Amino acid sequence: MEFSPGALELTTFLEGRITNFKTTLKVDKMGQVLSVEDGIIRVYGLKEIQAGEMVEFSSGVKGIALNLENENVGIVVFGSDTAIKEGDLVKRTGSIVDV
Repeated sequence: MEFSPGALELTTFLEGRITNFKTTLKVDKMGQVLSVEDGIIRVYGLKEIQAGEMVEFSSGVKGIALNLENENVGIVVFGSDTAIKEGDLVKRTGSIVDV
């Protein structure tokens, strides 16, 4: 199959963009919701999170990490958990909640 000159230029351009793509996403700062039960959210991931650290769910809802276990983190939600579902992403904020 022969490419037209325009298609060849586009292919070269896209290959260059893909080769030079860089991301700053740090997986250790992200987690994924495993379960939602009565305002307690179990999350897989969030490596090195600290007790009392604030997190933010993909829905914008915030919570606090309280129960740090080997395989998951227990998070108490500030407000309603109805906007949070299994599979949602959670990110660390780096802020420790001070009351």
